[in-house]
Amino acid sequence: MQHLFVTGGAGFIGSNFVRMMLDKYPDLAITVYDKLTYAGRVENLQDVAANYQERYRFVQGDICDAAAVDKVIAEQQIDAIINFAAETHVDRSILNPDAFIQTDVYGTYVLLEAARKAGNLRYHQISTDEVYGHVEGSHRSLETDCVAPRSPYAASKASADHLVNAYFITYGLPITISRGANNIGPYQYPEKVVPLFVTNALNDMPLPVYGDGKQRRDYQYVLDHCEAVDLVLQKGVIGETYNIGTGTEITNLEMVEILLDELGKPRTLIQHVEDRLGHDRRYCLDVHKIMALGWEPDYSHEEALRMTARWYMHNQWWWEPIRSGEFRDYYARVYGDRKRLA
Repeated sequence: MQHLFVTGGAGFIGSNFVRMMLDKYPDLAITVYDKLTYAGRVENLQDVAANYQERYRFVQGDICDAAAVDKVIAEQQIDAIINFAAETHVDRSILNPDAFIQTDVYGTYVLLEAARKAGNLRYHQISTDEVYGHVEGSHRSLETDCVAPRSPYAASKASADHLVNAYFITYGLPITISRGANNIGPYQYPEKVVPLFVTNALNDMPLPVYGDGKQRRDYQYVLDHCEAVDLVLQKGVIGETYNIGTGTEITNLEMVEILLDELGKPRTLIQHVEDRLGHDRRYCLDVHKIMALGWEPDYSHEEALRMTARWYMHNQWWWEPIRSGEFRDYYARVYGDRKRLA
């Protein structure tokens, strides 16, 4: 039986990946290793813990703790590491870059060293399209493009990608990297734009749209992303990077309008606010490389957005406790002082 070590597995994308993989492969075991910071929650995996007791284990721990990581890998006889663990939100990286450097860069180093010392385990790094920075004109980012990160978050992820590639070249570590577009779907912490806007709208609160709202993004459904990661693990070329997204884009205002229409809420809830520092105007990925492996997304932007809105509408048990806790302080710090634009 193959045994995966999934770091950050109690987070948004990680928990969806763990659930999908255990559903899909009856001969697979998974150990989730997660620090359980504000966005990593055991509630995200409570059904997994109940349904897969023999093939699932959870260990609370920090990927920056080398001794703890080595211990779990040895005890569980791990075959492969999939690293979802990261500080991920751009706004938080602007407020506190230090946490991003620690987890996203040093933590990745610790995992790479653990994989190397354990006999060059298979290693997959979950990265982001934000490492490419703002994409001009009609160009779509290729895996061979130079990275040009413009936020502390993006810079930390680009740094991690460089480390991963260095371990492949220097030590022969069997690695792959995937760079995903904006993921949306169940269990995404409501600081991120889509669940933030959905939960605000459900509470009849204004939706704080940065600047003119014409920033362009690729919104993909999280399970499409998870299927692509699985395909890279199975068929990806060692040492290669793969973009994962729909390959199309919409403006943030279009995204907001789709959500409001699905929820039956008025567009008067849209409130333009002062733009974010260093806000990239456009991301768009070229996804021909991953499609050549036999993958394509099952859901369009609009389908993904509407499905996500419905999940939050029907799962208030999950997000209401979040919004009544630490989230309130975060929301006040990020949005409280922004002036409404004319």
